[in-house]
Amino acid sequence: MTIETFLNFGILAFVFIFLWLVILSFFVFNAVRHYNKLTSGIKKEELKSILDELLGKMEVDGKRINELIKKAKSLEEDGFFHIQKIGLLRFNPFEETGGDQSFTLALLDGQNNGVVVSSLYRRDETRIYCKPVKKGKGTKYELSEEEKEAIKKAVRNSE
Repeated sequence: MTIETFLNFGILAFVFIFLWLVILSFFVFNAVRHYNKLTSGIKKEELKSILDELLGKMEVDGKRINELIKKAKSLEEDGFFHIQKIGLLRFNPFEETGGDQSFTLALLDGQNNGVVVSSLYRRDETRIYCKPVKKGKGTKYELSEEEKEAIKKAVRNSE
């Protein structure tokens, strides 16, 4: 290795270190300037009390956020038990009457539980039936085709 190569390597190392120091100085200068802007006109004791107050507020805000998250989850869970899905089907069950005067109404919650209300219309009377529904199926009573279709409509309408 010649002395020229050694000097070139030394100059290259010096330039690299100099550039590195300039870059670091730039970042340190910006950080110090920003800190001075934040703390201008504030005494050391005031700064400590301000920072303690901010930390306290952050802790309180964190607790409030956790409470809000719990309430939102509770509301979401409760929402599954409210009527969310509605299906209506009009039909004509008897041939001697004209028009679709009878209907079946499915009222279901988020888990497809609820009731099916059916109204059968004839010229001289109207009968109304209500059947419980669990997970989209009849529980105690056999569902008619119209009632099953109303349940399907309710589930489809919610999607």
